[in-house]
Amino acid sequence: MAENILVVEDEDRIRNIVRDYFTAHGLDCDLARDGEEALDLLRDHDYDAILLDVLMPNLDGFSVCRTVRAKSRVPILFLTALGSEEDVLQGYALGADDYVTKPFSLAVLLAKTRAVIRRSRGEGGGDTLTCGAIALDTAGRTCTVAGKPVELTPREYDLLLCLIRNRGQVLSRDQLLDKVWGIDFEGGQRAVDVRVKSLRAALGSAGKQIRTVFKAGYRMEGG
Repeated sequence: MAENILVVEDEDRIRNIVRDYFTAHGLDCDLARDGEEALDLLRDHDYDAILLDVLMPNLDGFSVCRTVRAKSRVPILFLTALGSEEDVLQGYALGADDYVTKPFSLAVLLAKTRAVIRRSRGEGGGDTLTCGAIALDTAGRTCTVAGKPVELTPREYDLLLCLIRNRGQVLSRDQLLDKVWGIDFEGGQRAVDVRVKSLRAALGSAGKQIRTVFKAGYRMEGG
């Protein structure tokens, strides 16, 4: 079954170009012209990913992301002309999984979309990694703390997986950017701090296992 993508963009030309390119490569797309129309569609449909503009009439993309994240972990990619570090960090702080600035490559956008879908689903075999109270099922890409399920965004999961696989080691922000965000990431080191903060909050008391090492980075502790 083809992946189903919601494209939320107020510019007709960009919205239609993305739809045409994605459908030509085997994905299905629904279109929304603003944030309110997007939320209406989300009430009645499930999507594998959302491509979300920021500057839109009626309801902006940041507000849509905040509303969606209150009840869903569907992958969200911002697709916007707002490219300042402050805007990028705000997008990640709201729970976005990627942030693409205009102008953009359709091929890269498609690759990023497929990547976040793969991460959100989990593919292939895996095992269970434990670290203190935290357990990760790497096949299902699920997380539990003391046996209770914890909902994480794909980016939060990837960050936690990286920290656990390197437990006891200090990982610098640059190392985490390379391992988790990838070399084409357009933001700066503060993106790591923002996502670590949200990950700690999601993990509750187990978030204390992620230790900040002054002027060095982060270290995961636990057996």
